[in-house]
Amino acid sequence: MGKRKVILITDGDQVARKAVEKVAAEVGCRVISRSSGNPSPLNGQQLVRLIEHAKHDPVLVMFDDNGSGDYGYGERALEYVSNHPNIEVLGAIAVASNTPMVDGVHVDFSIDQNCRMIEDAVDKDGLPAHSGDMVLYGDTVDVLSDVDVPMIVGVGDIGKMQGRDHFAKGAPITKAAILEILKRSGFDHAADH
Repeated sequence: MGKRKVILITDGDQVARKAVEKVAAEVGCRVISRSSGNPSPLNGQQLVRLIEHAKHDPVLVMFDDNGSGDYGYGERALEYVSNHPNIEVLGAIAVASNTPMVDGVHVDFSIDQNCRMIEDAVDKDGLPAHSGDMVLYGDTVDVLSDVDVPMIVGVGDIGKMQGRDHFAKGAPITKAAILEILKRSGFDHAADH
């Protein structure tokens, strides 16, 4: 088997995990559920082992710094996974939060709380940030500027966004972001692979 194809997700609380698992089941991705937690409970080496044992690609992996603006556990794990020779990163979902003192990351586009693709960053609620510079601010996103990620999609707080991304509704905003990464990276429908 060649390089494992991975989508990075910079959120890992229990609400995000339920949303990501729901989307993975619907679009035919695998998800490393053990990657969820505040902060990320597994280090980069442990995550790579789980990714390599996943049944098929693409694999969704969650990273979380639990609100810390510092270079935290989730960011260290994300950097390790992104730079691993056996991993091909298809894209990243950068999740906005109200964390102060972060640099933020430039996104290619965002999916807002109404499931629209917009040329702007979004805030925690999935509302356009109107920043003018496409920079999204979150606790686990700064590291994305330092690794080779072909596409960064901004979203609000996964599974939340004022109830619009709730897993019981199918987490439509998270689903739209994942589907767009799959489409742009040649995985039109992951379930076919």
